[in-house]
Amino acid sequence: MRIRPTEPRDLDRFREITIAAFEGVSIDQRVEEAFGAFHGHDWRWRKGQAIRADWEREPSGIFVAEIDGEVVGGITTWHDAEAGIGFIPNLAIDANRRGEGIGRKLIEHAVDHFRQLGLSVARIETLAHNEVGNHLYRAVGFEEVARQVHFAMRLERTS
Repeated sequence: MRIRPTEPRDLDRFREITIAAFEGVSIDQRVEEAFGAFHGHDWRWRKGQAIRADWEREPSGIFVAEIDGEVVGGITTWHDAEAGIGFIPNLAIDANRRGEGIGRKLIEHAVDHFRQLGLSVARIETLAHNEVGNHLYRAVGFEEVARQVHFAMRLERTS
């Protein structure tokens, strides 16, 4: 397995892997379950847009895992140099390759990237019911520091 910086040609495959990986652990999916699809797009489209936004924000902070020339996972990062914080918004592994340590290696690569940037803290978020993520993040050294509750409400048009 090789971890390398992403290239524009990787983005479609990375989006595909990410959308599949976030099934059941996406805030947008939860909103959609409560209110239905809205504004002409479903949660999968929104997750794909999040990957695009990560690319636009900091393309040099996105890395993919490649096995035999195939992208099998990826991680997005961005950083605030002034605050000394590195953020990991998205980590996803192809369903057929989960359990092989790819996620761990991608996180370790991202953390090394943050160290090279001279940052002091790495942050990652997940939902409480994402048992795999919660286990993995603790296993690589992250500590739970807070819990957050997400609320949503449907906005009705007023005339």
